[in-house]
Amino acid sequence: MGEVVEIQAAQTLNVAAPPLQLDCRSISMSRSPLLDSAPKTPKSPFVTRLMTPVASPMKKAIASMQSCLEEVGHFTKLEPQEAWLPITESRNGNAYYAAFHTLCSGIGFQALVLPLAFITLGWAWGVICLSLAFIWQLYTLWLLIQLHESESGIRYSRYLRLSMAAFGEKLGKLLALFPIMYLSGGSCVTLIMVGGGTMKIFFQIVCGNTCSVKPLTLVEWYVVFTCLAIILAQLPNLNSIAGVSLVGAITAVSYCSLIWILSVIQGRPESVSYDPPDEAKSQLTRLFDTFNALGIITFAFRGHNLVLEIQGTMPSDRKHPSHLPMWRGVKFAYMIVAACLFPLAIGGYWVYGSLMPENGGMLSALYKYHEHDTSTFLLGLASLLIVINSLSSFQIYAMPVFDNLEFKYTSKWSGPCPRWVRTGIRIFFGCLAFFISVALPFLPSLAGLIGGIALPITLAYPCLMWVMIKKPQKYSPWWCLNWALGVLGMALSVLVTTGAIWGIVTKGIKIHFFNPR
Repeated sequence: MGEVVEIQAAQTLNVAAPPLQLDCRSISMSRSPLLDSAPKTPKSPFVTRLMTPVASPMKKAIASMQSCLEEVGHFTKLEPQEAWLPITESRNGNAYYAAFHTLCSGIGFQALVLPLAFITLGWAWGVICLSLAFIWQLYTLWLLIQLHESESGIRYSRYLRLSMAAFGEKLGKLLALFPIMYLSGGSCVTLIMVGGGTMKIFFQIVCGNTCSVKPLTLVEWYVVFTCLAIILAQLPNLNSIAGVSLVGAITAVSYCSLIWILSVIQGRPESVSYDPPDEAKSQLTRLFDTFNALGIITFAFRGHNLVLEIQGTMPSDRKHPSHLPMWRGVKFAYMIVAACLFPLAIGGYWVYGSLMPENGGMLSALYKYHEHDTSTFLLGLASLLIVINSLSSFQIYAMPVFDNLEFKYTSKWSGPCPRWVRTGIRIFFGCLAFFISVALPFLPSLAGLIGGIALPITLAYPCLMWVMIKKPQKYSPWWCLNWALGVLGMALSVLVTTGAIWGIVTKGIKIHFFNPR
């Protein structure tokens, strides 16, 4: 036969057939990005033909090897670089980790401005649009989870890689690079602004008017927040920050619930009104206001740019594909997301109506209308929870940036980053995000504009990528549904972006460099 077959205890199988050596125990989907979706190994004719007692050991060996190969899939090219990068360095994630990361990235400061959308849309259309947006983005999440593992055996552990596979290398980069870069780096910059500003408020609440300690300036609070974020950023990979994401998820749920419950308990201000916006506005202005409201709702559901990365931290094989635990974790997380966002939007609009401040949303309204009749402890607690959540969210949103920077290093030097290089990369990014937050403090005013540009990442691209990769039968229900949602998502992105530009032109924007306020 030209082969030497050796059977060891039921756990070990070594097939020596020079020059190839196979050891099924060494094939691990949890520690390396082994790809596993090729056709199963065909059954060997020896299994039925070798029936004599002499051939029995050979028969058992071949049958055992066949079973091993069918479980793993087939042998594909390993990419050692995947094991050097923060996202795919550890492959021992699970449904719990997925739920923690999804919650931490899915609820944030943008949820606090949801009641602003109801001012323009009103009760009925506000609830309808919020519900439709929730269902739509949950569906696109499911699509991304299904697309993570391709039929060719490749695992797309980064959104940009999936976009390039679906639309082509050049077009995929053109469509997805800027929105992903903004949703990662831009979110970190905004979190420094939110976290640093809330730190200042928390200090004022705790210290009080009689405090003799000289308060820090806003820029100095930004420095404090950035230093804390950089210290936490030294955790090596995405799985290692699962505990941080759990803390971020708990604090996000806590402050969202605390703020809307406090607001409802304290009651509505006397001058609250639910009347539609000023009737003196032109039809065009009201139309663009509606687009802005839709942008607020869609931008509240963030985190799609991190779904593939989170799933990339999980082990996967033919019998236990990663999309099963990932979907379980996401379903649990978004049940909690719905339980937070819907009461926050509906309760906030019921309490404050058209009195809702444009800057800060629910938190600003709580301070403005109930500062004197609400416990200082509860106000301080809400601020502290926002600070902790901002620090936690910074870690998960910064991870794709760390991964990309380390990818460039490992590509050039063909080896993993030394510890000092990894530390330097994370300090560099933290300082860069701090510099941008100080140099361009008006960036939050452009959130509607940039949010409209980034909206396809959540609502449009997953549908179009599913059609491009899965190639369903033309004019089938799946084909029609995903094309319709993809085109509608792109159209909505254009409308929201146009509405944001119209708002900037008509209302103006205060541009001040290096002067945070």
